[in-house]
This record gives sequence, C-alpha cells and structure tokens, in this order.
Amino acid sequence: MKKFLAAAAVATAITASSAVTFAAANPFEDVPADHWAYDAVAQLAADGVIEGYGDGTYRGDQEITRYEMAQMVARAMAKGGVNDADKAMIDKLAAEFADELNNLGVRVAALEKKVDNVKWKGEIRYTFASRQTENTAHNNKNSAELRLKPSFSVNDHWNGYAGIYYSGEKNNLKSAENSNSVALKWAYAEGVYGNTVIDLGRLSHYTNVDEGMVFDDYVSGARVTFGKDLKLAVTAGRVNTDPWFGEKIGEKTDPATGKLKDKTRSFTSSYQGAELTYAPGKLSAGVGYHHFANDEGWKSESFYKDSKDKRYGDDDLNIWVGSLGYRFDDNARLFGAYAKNTEGNVQSGQREAYNIEFDYKGSNKNKPGSYGIQAGYRHLGAYASLAPTYDYSDQNTRGWYIGGDVVLAKNIDLYLGYFDGNNINAGEDFKILFSRIKFFF
Repeated sequence: MKKFLAAAAVATAITASSAVTFAAANPFEDVPADHWAYDAVAQLAADGVIEGYGDGTYRGDQEITRYEMAQMVARAMAKGGVNDADKAMIDKLAAEFADELNNLGVRVAALEKKVDNVKWKGEIRYTFASRQTENTAHNNKNSAELRLKPSFSVNDHWNGYAGIYYSGEKNNLKSAENSNSVALKWAYAEGVYGNTVIDLGRLSHYTNVDEGMVFDDYVSGARVTFGKDLKLAVTAGRVNTDPWFGEKIGEKTDPATGKLKDKTRSFTSSYQGAELTYAPGKLSAGVGYHHFANDEGWKSESFYKDSKDKRYGDDDLNIWVGSLGYRFDDNARLFGAYAKNTEGNVQSGQREAYNIEFDYKGSNKNKPGSYGIQAGYRHLGAYASLAPTYDYSDQNTRGWYIGGDVVLAKNIDLYLGYFDGNNINAGEDFKILFSRIKFFF
C-alpha cells in the first residue's frame, strides 16, 4: 500500500508540473522495491506534503525511477510549512537523490553534510593465495576480512576519517580459526582550504610518487598537501617498524601453557617525508624523500650483509625516489619508479627498489563488466621498499607479475594475480597465485 501511495504521489507530482516532462521509456535506474525511500514518500503523502493521490499513470507494482523520485523530492523541498519530522525526511531523501537533483538544477551540496554527519562505507574481503617454493609443498592462505570506513563531517572545511579492520589474515576459512581481533588502523581529521589539505592524527600514508612501492602503511603525525597539478606533500610523525625491524630478544614461559615462547622487542621510528608530483595531462612525474630515524637501534635480519647478532648500526634510512608515467590513451599507461636508500651497511640489492608496470583499462566498481589489467617487473629491496602496497610481492623479493580485476556485478570485484620471482638475497625461486573478491557497501 505504501509503495502504491508513493507511486501515485510521484505520478501526480510529475504530471502536475509542466516544467519537466518525462518519456515513458526512460533510461534511468529504478529504485529497488525494498528501498527505504518508498516508506518515506508514503509518510510524506500521508502528511499532505505530497498532494493528490488521484489516478496516476503508474500502478502500485511498477518501479519508480530515481529521476522520477528526484522530481518529487524537488517539489517537496519547495513546499513551505513542513513540520520538523517531515523536513528531516525530505533532507534525507535529498541527500539520497543528490545527483539526480543536481541534474534538475536543485543544489543540495550543503544538505548532504547536514543530513548525516556520520557516513559508513566498507568492504568484505575473501582472499585465497597459494605460494609454491622450490622443492617444498604449497603454502595456502585462505582468509576473510571486514573493513569499516566511517567518515565524519565537522564543518565546511573539516572532516574526519577512520578505518576499522576485523580479523584480517588470522580469520582462516580453511581451519575455521577466528582470532576475533579488531584494530583501529587509522583515525585522522582533514581540513581542506582551497588547494591546501591538512591531515592530523593516525594517517593512512601512501607514497604517491612511486604509487605505494616504498610505503603504504600508517604514520602518527601530520601531513600537509599544497597545489593542484603540481603538488607538494610534507609528512612528519612516527611509524611502527615492527614488521621490518622487530627483534626477538629471548624466551619466556607462557603461564597458560607452561611452554617457552619468543619475546619480541618493539621498535618505533620518527619519520619525515616530502613528495613533489606533477600530473598535468598524459605525462606524470614525481620526486620524493623519506627519512626514517634509527631511534632505538634496529636488528639486522639474517638475509642482510650484517650477521644476525649485529645491529644495523647507527644509520638512519634516507630513501630517495623518482618516477615517470605516460598515458597513451584512455586505456593504456606505462609507469616506472625507482627508489634508493643512501645509508646503511647492507647489500646493494637491499638498498634499492624499482617497479616497471603497464596498465590496460581500469575497473569501476559501479560498472559491471569493467576490468583492468597490470603487468610488469618489481625489485623490492627491504631497505628501500619498507611497506609496499602490493598484495603478492613482499619485501626482499623480485620478479615478474601479471594481474587483473573484473567487476562481476555492481560493488563486487574479483581480482586474480600471478607472481614468478625469487628472494633477492637467498635466490630461492617461488611462485604465487593470488585471488581476492571484494564486496563493497
């Protein structure tokens, strides 16, 4: 009944207006039958905000399009004398159909922030990866992960962002193991003043010059970005270096089991970085510098030049980066990045990183059937590529890769990748087959 009232109200609103006409065979997307907007329309009709139920050209079982719904919302927005509850409902509808209202010439940019100061987005990930090393059995990874990404409107210039991850790799589908771990990955405030962006807090930090080859992790501190086509980003803060330099310093007894287990010493480092990028059109270029201070004395792992019992020394990490990219047309792009750490007594292969990649097309999660393909070669020395963004190319590896994703349905993306390479220092060959399906919401 509610949907019938909504359809009838929409029909009346449309036919009553001579300013906008709508063809019977329209190309616009239907509003799903279970969408909350139908109940909102029915309530507004019952309250007299939408007038005249009369005989319309739409039956109660016929879907209403987003365009038709926007026309009705536009008329409701113009109506005076509406009570607070109905006004809030109209504002919520206006935010939902903002794009369509904008096409009708009704500006609702301010409404979008007013209606709901907290917005939730996220994704559910299912990952399967199989690693085959020389003369060893397959090592399979089968996991699920929930990522929640709320955003918060503060005022006209400032917003807040956070990332909450549940379980990650420890949620093993094969064994049904569930660690129940929840982590707040990032939480920061962002202020936008023209072409200047200020970020404060625990930042999700991605090195733009090299597209995440050097660092895609978290920095607790501040970042300021200036410019439009020519951008300068300056970042300072502290990072947790446990994934790269965490040190086992002995054993202790686990009181729950009575067994010995390793005790790990944690490290943090102060960080300063600056990146200059230029992307006016088909050509893109950038240079960057990243400084990680050796505040606590990092322990060298066995694959570095130093022996296992020695420190990395008093050297900091000073990583210099350059990149160049060119887009041939809407489909094809070639990109290359090179990074070198100028400090530290480590093997030459460990102090440099580079990536050469060819990209074809690109997927869009809102467009089913769209796809993208990437292929190239990576060399990821561990003291130049500290936290690379790649899913199946880790520190201290090099090799060829090819991967691609396809949008199976709206907001459902399937990715497949293959890597054939080896360990930079040990030279052990391995292959990785990687797959991941993501459901966005």
